[in-house]
Amino acid sequence: MIERAARTALGLALGGLTALAHLVLVAPAAALLLPPARPAVAGAVRRLAGVERARVAALLGGQDAAVAQPSLRRVLRYLAARLPVGLLGAAVLTLLGIGAVFGATMLWSWVTRTPWVLEQEPAIVVSTTLVAYYALPGAVLLYLGLAGAAAVARWERSLLARLLAPSREEQLTQRVAELSRTRDAVIAAVDDERRRIERDLHDGVQQRLVALGMLLGRARRHPDRTTEFVAQAHEEARRALADLRDVSWRVYPAALDSEGLAAALESVAERAPLPVRITCALPAEPLPALRAVVWFVVCEAVTNAAKHSEALRVEAEVLMDGSVLRANVRDDGRGGADPSGGGLAGLARRVQAADGTLTVTSPPGGGTTITAELPCA
Repeated sequence: MIERAARTALGLALGGLTALAHLVLVAPAAALLLPPARPAVAGAVRRLAGVERARVAALLGGQDAAVAQPSLRRVLRYLAARLPVGLLGAAVLTLLGIGAVFGATMLWSWVTRTPWVLEQEPAIVVSTTLVAYYALPGAVLLYLGLAGAAAVARWERSLLARLLAPSREEQLTQRVAELSRTRDAVIAAVDDERRRIERDLHDGVQQRLVALGMLLGRARRHPDRTTEFVAQAHEEARRALADLRDVSWRVYPAALDSEGLAAALESVAERAPLPVRITCALPAEPLPALRAVVWFVVCEAVTNAAKHSEALRVEAEVLMDGSVLRANVRDDGRGGADPSGGGLAGLARRVQAADGTLTVTSPPGGGTTITAELPCA
């Protein structure tokens, strides 16, 4: 509560300062009427609007849903509309500050029995009667000041949403671009998965089957050693079956559907060559598509940590944060992972295919943290 009030006060104070700055810039803005100066002034105006958008979104709780490049007319309308709002916010904060100084100095005089610093001639010591006299109107004025500050903050958010929000055509354009990007991510993720399956089959199961065929052929050509070659063939068939099960598990573990995400993640920890601690605190099972993405992210992150990071321990946590399904995988390895590398880039594409985001933090010597965030609504 205190932090939110401080952020609001800071946002309104900065809004008052920028409003005063806008007043100073009104005359130079008239240079928009002069064609030679128009590009420079237009760029400065857009940058000012960007500063205001960032201020409202970061400090006043607004949602910056503005288009990437709003029209100059829309930007000018927004700056002109928020000018009185910023000045009003500065006035409200000024009155609150004056009231706070008045009340603090009065209470100090009352508690310490020293002369009230705001009363120079004649110097008086604030009495209990005087404190009681000012208590009620002071509380009312404090309430009105806080309510006014909250109203100005709502006004700021409303102006940002109403005047810089994208039009329906712009929303459709953004959605089409987003769908195109998601489609490309899906296609890339499918291609990556197809190549991975082909590589696993070629390097594992296929080689085992070739060896099995050669052993059976040798058994036919050497009847006197049939028992020996059949035993070797049986062992090779067992290994091929184990490799095939391993490939099938990496493609999609059956436990995801039969036992749920937590059980599937525990199987990742059981198969890992290093200690892995799994924490899966979910109020309900996610959708099948999201379960598969989370499982794949955790599985690949653990595999990468075991192969490349020289880690001694991995911790994986899956939880719900509002309407976002978040998976965090941290290791204590040497760090320095490249987010644009093949493995992590494939993870990012798979997460993007579900409209999610993947963040990789890997300072040299500081371990690696992989965070996937997937919207559930």
